[in-house]
Amino acid sequence: MKSYYVYAIRSLSKKYIYVGLTNNVQRRFSQHNAGKEKTTSFYKPFKLFFQEKFETRAETRKREKYLKSGCRKEYLKSLLK
Repeated sequence: MKSYYVYAIRSLSKKYIYVGLTNNVQRRFSQHNAGKEKTTSFYKPFKLFFQEKFETRAETRKREKYLKSGCRKEYLKSLLK
């Protein structure tokens, strides 16, 4: 059975956090650091600092949207301290 993940990466050069979902965290993290993603290429390099595993893509997407909301971004920032 395939698993899905919500992940968060932070830029090591700028004040920027990106939240995404994938079924392969290492592959996605490598893509971000290689500059292959338009949304994040300007902010590389990155550090992976958060991930959660889910059974379905639907529940993963729901959690991703939740973490992208304003108050939840503050929660993610608190993990960095």
